[in-house]
Amino acid sequence: MTTFPTPRLDEVKALIAEQRWLDLREQLSRWPAPEIADLLRELSAAERMLVFRVLPRALAGEVFSYLEHDDQYELLTSLSLEETRLLLANLSPDDRTQLFEELPGQVTQKLLNLLSPHDLKEARQLLGYPEESVGRLMTPDYVAVRPGWTIARALDHIRVRGRDSETIDVIYVTDEKWRLLDAIELRRFILAEPTQTVRSLMDESYVVLSAFDDRERAVEALRRYSLPALPVVDSDGVLVGIVTFDDLIDVAEEEVTEDFYRSAAIEPLRGSYLETPIFELVRKRVPWLVALVFVNVFSGAAIAAFEETIAAVVALVFFLPLLIGSAGNAGSQSATLTVRALATGDIDSGDWWRLLAKELLVALLLGSAMALAVGLLGVIRVGWHVASVVSLTMMVLVLMGSLIGMSLPFLLRRLGLDPATASGPLVTSLSDIGGVLIYFSLATWLLGLTS
Repeated sequence: MTTFPTPRLDEVKALIAEQRWLDLREQLSRWPAPEIADLLRELSAAERMLVFRVLPRALAGEVFSYLEHDDQYELLTSLSLEETRLLLANLSPDDRTQLFEELPGQVTQKLLNLLSPHDLKEARQLLGYPEESVGRLMTPDYVAVRPGWTIARALDHIRVRGRDSETIDVIYVTDEKWRLLDAIELRRFILAEPTQTVRSLMDESYVVLSAFDDRERAVEALRRYSLPALPVVDSDGVLVGIVTFDDLIDVAEEEVTEDFYRSAAIEPLRGSYLETPIFELVRKRVPWLVALVFVNVFSGAAIAAFEETIAAVVALVFFLPLLIGSAGNAGSQSATLTVRALATGDIDSGDWWRLLAKELLVALLLGSAMALAVGLLGVIRVGWHVASVVSLTMMVLVLMGSLIGMSLPFLLRRLGLDPATASGPLVTSLSDIGGVLIYFSLATWLLGLTS
């Protein structure tokens, strides 16, 4: 396992207090960029700026890419125009695009004016792709060779151009019009004879993404094929960039976080929880909570419709929370499994029928076990008449909740919505309404009552 020296806050503060800038620069240069980014978050704004300014130029750009967006914006507002120009020049194209995406439009335009003509053209091209697309995520820094070149010539080219490439684990083969022909691992070039041609290594077996694909597709492809980078082409098959493993890991983390928030009926937060303003937290949470209030009104209306049944057998109310809670729990479990399977690509929209048959069997077995348990409890507390109603209802409600939890993610995806919204509160609320109606309807019928 590789170990790195870790920055100590007290040592850094002491060097700052003593104004030993060369010693601080030398010490920071030995630390990994992610560790320095974490250190900056623990410093005051003034100390953070001093430390950032002593970093070597290339390291400063790398550290900047690991900072949270709010910290990045704060640093940018404190840097001079020349310092900002140098920082932007040392950011990788994909990190620069991500920064521009997060900043207000006026700030982005101001920063674009600081770029060199080449970087400006590059930035505008990347920003021209749709939001959440692979085009916004890719970097145009890659190494490409021609099929007719010898291995010796290709390796010479790789040594020269590889210095500016984000990765050289995979070398891309293109024709004269830059259309992608193949993607070959570097190790195959190294092991080949110098006189061989690149064409002799080609098998035309490679994974490719469109610049207009959604970022989630890139994550899915990375997970499936375990590649360090994926080529990105335009509509004509021209190689326009690559997306790398580290960028897709960040995307995967963002997608998981968004699904986690949405499963609890919360709009995703832009920053950390502690740094998010109170009114922003309220704004993110209140829409679904208010909507679910109105959804749950139907549960109350359903109970009111069975007032006579409840009055005749008050003991039915004892089991109401248990029954509808079980339906909601079964539904949430089913929804979680389905959402996760859809997110990872284990299933797609066409697998609903297959999943339905499996979930029916699972729900019947779960419902039988839970019906037996609640039936025994009912016999002990109120007698077998009510116990039979409660037991049958438990079976039906677990089945109903499971089917709602399984089907809702498919429906939401068909409507173009995030399937993660189906988890938690929404499934529970729908199961509550259905549970009340089913429970008291069965009780009215089986106990010979009228409502």
